[in-house]
Amino acid sequence: MNTVEYIKDLKTDQGVSIYDSSQEGPVMMVFLRHFGCVFCREALKHIKNERSNWVKKGITIVLIHPSSKASGEVYLTQFDLLDVPSIADPECKIYEQFGLAKGSMSQLFGLSTFFRGFEVAAKGILPMVKQVGDGFQMPGIFIIYNGQIKDSYIHKSASDKPDYNQLIGCCVA
Repeated sequence: MNTVEYIKDLKTDQGVSIYDSSQEGPVMMVFLRHFGCVFCREALKHIKNERSNWVKKGITIVLIHPSSKASGEVYLTQFDLLDVPSIADPECKIYEQFGLAKGSMSQLFGLSTFFRGFEVAAKGILPMVKQVGDGFQMPGIFIIYNGQIKDSYIHKSASDKPDYNQLIGCCVA
């Protein structure tokens, strides 16, 4: 099954169809790293801060995380994102379907990742002591519109900081 076909069967934990949502407007699927990761926490903080701007532009946000639904609810609550549609994918099957691989040692623990981790931590976004989810899973972002992938960002390292607004620009005037 190719990714486009897979989107037709994909539903959030609340039963909302990604395909149907993408017929109404762009869907930004954000594949997160594990919740203990400082970069995942940075992404959640950024999403929390930008969410109202994106919603005004007609963007539906869907968060995919590599942990259980219960764990996801705990961490999404911390960022006031519990009401954002999400998908728990502890086996990372959806990540695989979208071509998101497990990270190599350099992608996860390389020098640039190490230094950027300190930079993020200095801003007060600290990693959790405990890993919640698959610590090797790489993140990514996909913009789905009218059932098609319109743009994507595949992280080259765990510390990449994508430009979300540039990504949604493919579907928003």
